Parts: sequence; C-alpha cells; structure tokens
Amino acid sequence: MSQEPNQHNRQVACPEFERRLVLFAADELERDERAEVAQHVEHCTACASELRREQLLLAAVMASGRIEPSADLLAACRDSLAEALDAVADANRPSLLARWAEKLYPGRWFAMHPALSAALFVVAGFSVGSLAPRLFHARPGPLAPVATNAPSATSPAITAAQIDQVLPTADIAGINWTPVGENEAPQVELQLNAERPMVVHGTVDSSDVKRVLLYVLHNGQQFSPDVRLDSVELLKTRTNDPDIRQALCSAVRSDQNPAVRLKALEALNGSEPQAIVRQTLIDALVQDANPGVRIEAINALRALAERGAMQPDARLVGVLRERIQKDPNSYIRLQSASMVRELGPREKY
Repeated sequence: MSQEPNQHNRQVACPEFERRLVLFAADELERDERAEVAQHVEHCTACASELRREQLLLAAVMASGRIEPSADLLAACRDSLAEALDAVADANRPSLLARWAEKLYPGRWFAMHPALSAALFVVAGFSVGSLAPRLFHARPGPLAPVATNAPSATSPAITAAQIDQVLPTADIAGINWTPVGENEAPQVELQLNAERPMVVHGTVDSSDVKRVLLYVLHNGQQFSPDVRLDSVELLKTRTNDPDIRQALCSAVRSDQNPAVRLKALEALNGSEPQAIVRQTLIDALVQDANPGVRIEAINALRALAERGAMQPDARLVGVLRERIQKDPNSYIRLQSASMVRELGPREKY
C-alpha cells in the first residue's frame, strides 16, 4: 500500500519554469534551455522537488512499457462482448413461466378475473419459495487452514523456520500497514499465498516481518513490482540496519524495474555513508540504463559530498569526469561538472 505525499506541504514550482521541468525530465529541451533549467534547480528547492517527481513519473512510465494485445485476446474480447449482448437480450425476454402463463391465461383474461389471478400467483410464489431452498441448498465445504504468527490458546505462533520453508514457493497477495504515530513503527500485515497460506503480523522492527521484506528485495523476480515498492517503502526508515542497507543496495543493483531501483536509491539517500552505499551510488551512476535512476544517483552523491559525509578521491573524480564526457543526459553532465568544480583542482587527487 503506497502513501501519497501531503499535498498541503508540497512546494509550488516557479511558474516560468514549471512547464520546462517536464520537458527537462524527458530530455526534450534545447541545450541553452537545459543549462538554464539545470542552473535554476540547483538553487530552487521547489523546482528541484518538482523535477524529482517528474523523473519518478517518467521512470514508472518507461518501466511499464507498451504491450500490444494478441490476436487471441482480441478474439476473446469479441466473444465476451457477443455473450454480454446475448445476455442483455435474454434478460429483456419474458421468463418461461411468464410465457407459459400468457399462453394459458392471456392478459385480457387476467384483467377480467383479478381476484383469481392474484390467488394463482400467490400459490405459484409459495410453491417456488418452498421447493427452491430444498433443491438448491448446498452445505459449505471446510475452509482451508490459515497460519498466523499471532499466538492463541489453540495455535502456536509461526516460527522463523516455518517462514523460511514457505517463502521460496510463496506469492505475497498483499502488504498492508497502518500508521500509528509519528515516531512509531506502523503495524504491518503480510499475506503469503502458498500450499499452506500464512499471514504475518508485526512492525518493521519485528524479526518475522523484516525477514519477509528482506527476502522480497533479495528475490525480486519472484514478486510483483508493487510488492517490491511497498517493501522498500516500509524499510526506508531503517537504513541504519546493516541487513536492510544491504538489501536496498541489492535492489538498486539487480531489480529489473527502474521504479523500484529509483525508490531504493531514494531510501539510501540520507543513510549512513557506508562504503557499500557509496559504491552502489557510483555503480548506478555509471551502469544504470534509466536516466531517472542515474539522476537520483548523482543527486545522492552530491548530497553526501555537500554535508561532508563522503570524502572525495581519485576514483570518484574519474567517474565524474567520465560522466561529463559520456553520459547522454545533459542534467547528469552538468551536475557531474559542478561536483568536479566543488571538489577542487585535479592536483588534489
């Protein structure tokens, strides 16, 4: 379950740059205009936030792709439409009982004998009401057992071994959470579909919930992008945990969906500047094919450098100089050049 940002706290972009921010994110501006916008967003937080939102939207759209319907799907849709039209036509026809009654007792006859007609319908209704339940009543079958990690008087709590046994073949039907307080971890419910269905409850800090969410990020190909995005959303406030930090870095490096990689990068932006985080940001800047992901990587690197959380070295400067020459995105080239200027002269490295 995703959470929308608070619209009341959203900063409004400058009117003269608002339209160009969309074109900038799509790399559709001329060189002079791109330079002007890039210089503006360096100093305007509102426009920088709006640009970030446009980049996220662009990454999500590019990730979805366009799927052409197959001939089989079109044929199935036509058949479904024909069946629906037939069903409407059948619904407008008189029922079998009405047609039978009309033949035996024409409408004029009903009008001439209202009392007898009413009695006839009462008897027919009573008969149908009495016989139908006996003919069509079916006893419900037994419900499939559902395991839960909430202990009760009759069933024990789920163990870590049971969760590990189910996860390799499970599909997560949904991740639901309820915010409780500003400084409190939300209550999370994970619904696992497997041969033995399982519902895991707890907070992000509980070992069972954390175990499932980390498994999702390390085995992204097994789960849908929505499930992976929700997992990152829940784990992003716990980046000081080494296991969570490693899982987010793994998602940035290997997840096939650029929206998931982008969200994982945002989660790492602001975490402790560990060597694995630094290397992940650099690798994303150099290797990721999605421009939105690379833009987030250069922004995160610059944020680390500005707050003094990352010491520059020759390798970082070399990567930035390479991006100035080779990156197809002009924003990344401009930001890389700006970082090189801020890091100092070449002789320092």
